[in-house]
Amino acid sequence: MIDLLIQVLDFALPVLAMIFVGLVGTGILVELGLMQKFSKLVSPIFAYTNLPDTCASAFLVSIGSTVAANSMLLQAKKENCLEDREVLLCSMMNATPAYFRELFTYQIPVVLPALGFVVGGFYSLVFIITAVVKILIIAIASKLFLKGNSCRVPEPEARKKVSIKTAVSRAFRKEFRAFLKISGVYLIATTIVFVLQEQGAFEIFSVLPLAEIFKIPTVSIVPLTSYVASPILGISLLGPMIHSGEITNIQAMIVLMLGSMFMLPIFALRSQLPSKVAIFGARLGVQIVVYSTAISVFVRFAFLLLLLSMA
Repeated sequence: MIDLLIQVLDFALPVLAMIFVGLVGTGILVELGLMQKFSKLVSPIFAYTNLPDTCASAFLVSIGSTVAANSMLLQAKKENCLEDREVLLCSMMNATPAYFRELFTYQIPVVLPALGFVVGGFYSLVFIITAVVKILIIAIASKLFLKGNSCRVPEPEARKKVSIKTAVSRAFRKEFRAFLKISGVYLIATTIVFVLQEQGAFEIFSVLPLAEIFKIPTVSIVPLTSYVASPILGISLLGPMIHSGEITNIQAMIVLMLGSMFMLPIFALRSQLPSKVAIFGARLGVQIVVYSTAISVFVRFAFLLLLLSMA
């Protein structure tokens, strides 16, 4: 029990620290009246959507911190400035800049050297296409389900200027209670996930039957299974097999797509769900994670079918 508690705290505390910084940081920006100006900088991206101005401001913040951006959406929702559908689509949009950040922090420095230009380049391309597909789906959904800019940020002239000290004080007072509530929910959700993991609940995502169905070489079973548990470990094991000729490029790509399809739900349950539920509540948080993960899995599945037709 003590070991489990240590694991939960070790995993959750860094995330909670980010949430706290995001809540207070966003509150400071709002108090200083800076968020009103941010939406104008990214307005071209949202020109063909029905997403509200607050979503544009949050999207700009998400380039630096997804947690801070979602904290901003939470604040707007508490002020009845955003509806649930708007929060759902805006939160999904906030996740897309992370794909482009990871292109330079993970794909290029880690994946390309490990897998080679062909397989690594394919893997990185799928990563970026996933982000593009999500943006397109969000844009279309906003046109179908949202009425328009239902939440407009007040003009800067309408707000009285405050000092940084006052802004920090106000933001801390407003957001600290929200942070305590979020922390409690997040710790409970994370504990449940870790308990389920220890009980072997995630073993239902076994990749072995599918590996046999798709006739992947026996030698690829270990990196495939390892990828589901840890993408970096799976990639590290798969790389030497590609370079030695034990597995072809197409087979390696199939392994990566299969591994991704099983890894993504586990990653969502373990890392995304507790955070989203803690910030947005159970119903909305689950919806955000389910829709976002479903799109990612669908893109991998589409590429898997394409690869199987070429194999």
